[in-house]
Amino acid sequence: MEVKADSAQLQEKSKVALDHQMDNKSLLQSDALYQYILETNVYPREPEPLKELRQVTAKVPWNFMAIPPDEGQFLSLLLKLMNAKNTIEIGVYTGYSLLSTALALPEDGKIIAMDTDRRTYEIGRPIIEKAGVAHKIDFREGPALPFLDEMLKNGGMQGSFDFAFVDADKGNYLNYHKRLIDLVKIGGVIAYDNTLWKGTVASPPEVHMNEGFRNVRLFTLEVNKALAADPRIEIAQIPVADGITLCRRLS
Repeated sequence: MEVKADSAQLQEKSKVALDHQMDNKSLLQSDALYQYILETNVYPREPEPLKELRQVTAKVPWNFMAIPPDEGQFLSLLLKLMNAKNTIEIGVYTGYSLLSTALALPEDGKIIAMDTDRRTYEIGRPIIEKAGVAHKIDFREGPALPFLDEMLKNGGMQGSFDFAFVDADKGNYLNYHKRLIDLVKIGGVIAYDNTLWKGTVASPPEVHMNEGFRNVRLFTLEVNKALAADPRIEIAQIPVADGITLCRRLS
């Protein structure tokens, strides 16, 4: 009986811990430490258009789909360090990551952005236009795979992109990778979001989670394993936000 009680307590503690993680986009164990990072390094440097978009998005259903501001700051700096000019974004939502990218690119930079729902993009579009970067964005509504296939048929687009950011349906990550590896140039980077999936990639089987969440965990484990074994790329998995895996194309 004592063993069963201990097991039940462990399961309940695991559920509470997971629920806590789901409330916070960061994997940091201390909310106070995460708040320190935001208040010291992120919010003081966050461009006003991004701040406005973040506040607008906070009022939208499913607002957790937006990347957090510390991740936006990381992506912006990465793009500038790379001197990126042509990029791809799969999964836009209201556009926080898209606007972070657009602000980081040079005036003649271009982003091909894809999402199945234009309505959420329209929420952020007025802010993007006010920021003066809408001309950098080529938004395409619909599933990304047909768009990527069309781009691959265009010989001029193969190996022409500096960077790609993927934050869409996790079950298609490997299908995206199969195509993006040919669209991104040698030396270019593909970034996959949510590759630590609330930390559950390292959770024991008894941790409580709903079926949909568990299925995405399985997809994520498969993606992480495949990327780690892909000889065409070198990778770094960064514990920023919910985990970002950076893949630099080697060949």
